[in-house]
Amino acid sequence: MKIRKNLKLYFKYASVCTQSVMQYKLSFLLMIIARFMIAFCELIAIQFLFSGFTQIKGYTYGDVLLCFSVIQMSFTFAELFGNGFKAFSGMVRGGEFDRMMVRPCSLILQVIGARFEVGRTGPLLTALITLVLGIRHSQIPWKESIPGNIMTIWTMAAMIIGGTLLFIGLFMLEASFCFFSIEDTSLINVLTYGAKSHGKYPIDIYGKGILRFCTYVIPYTLIQYYPLQFLLGKTRNRYLAFYPLGIIVFLLICYSIWRFGVKHYKSCGS
Repeated sequence: MKIRKNLKLYFKYASVCTQSVMQYKLSFLLMIIARFMIAFCELIAIQFLFSGFTQIKGYTYGDVLLCFSVIQMSFTFAELFGNGFKAFSGMVRGGEFDRMMVRPCSLILQVIGARFEVGRTGPLLTALITLVLGIRHSQIPWKESIPGNIMTIWTMAAMIIGGTLLFIGLFMLEASFCFFSIEDTSLINVLTYGAKSHGKYPIDIYGKGILRFCTYVIPYTLIQYYPLQFLLGKTRNRYLAFYPLGIIVFLLICYSIWRFGVKHYKSCGS
């Protein structure tokens, strides 16, 4: 019953935010076009790179497109649903979070509901286009049996959902540091935007050191590198398709840090 009530309230938040954005339709349209063009330029950069190479460490143009689309789609969904965490420092400085704490409602729900920006869906179109191209031109071994193809579809869906949760967790981690520093932390931006930028290529092309860091510290590889190996038929280990579920553990760790920050939060006096 409580979950249903929270979902209803969240959709109400989203509806109000969307209506406020749509009051300025031209501005909304220009925002969508601008964000689409930025993402499209990243796609063009990949195409230029492969104009001189046929493969990068065994990965074809289609494989990289598939990788890029998964990360782009995950980041777009994370910005759409978790953008409130990115704007959290402003809430703390302006005293808005103080008001949230005295309301009989989930703090996380209020934070993410306060900054639902549908205008950030611009790159989603680019991600969908590259996903189709990636599926078509990559080395995905489509099978004749339906169960085999279901595993392939599951892997792609799990990568996107897991990636969305990963970036939301990083946004939450960034917001948690604001309890102690008030201002944003550029270090977390390196992890979020850095993952978005470097994640359009399979992680192992950067070397073993980066691969280990992205496995044991910030688990990008759980939603990108390892399930991608199974998806492209580079390994027969089906359990790699379930690696994105490990992001739930990372998200719980980020939530624990958030709860610790809330517990020790002191008003900034605004």
